[in-house]
Amino acid sequence: VQLQASGGGLVQPGGSLRLSCTVSGVTVSSRTMTWFRQAPEKEREFVAIFVWAGNTYYSDSVKGRFTISRDNAKNTVYLQMNDLEPEDTAVYYCGTHLSGPYYETAGYDNWGQGTLVTVSS
Repeated sequence: VQLQASGGGLVQPGGSLRLSCTVSGVTVSSRTMTWFRQAPEKEREFVAIFVWAGNTYYSDSVKGRFTISRDNAKNTVYLQMNDLEPEDTAVYYCGTHLSGPYYETAGYDNWGQGTLVTVSS
């Protein structure tokens, strides 16, 4: 199983970015897919989840600004990020959830390599 995250970059506060997580070796429709992020000197934290059945959940810090979606035909999961804030600066990782609480990194069996998002003027 391989996950390839892309779409990061430098954006001004209030701007938007769309991250992609292209998956091979497993179909995204059969797995619960999640985005985490890790800011400098901080632990990796949960951002958004697309449960295999179709439910989505978000952290309080991004609710209303970020949207997670899935394209089964492209076997890709997206994270649309709007109204970005400097506090959103981090490396963003996608992962496949295996077991346990979805907000804990220990429950994931595959991770992408991460894509850097920098929000700065």
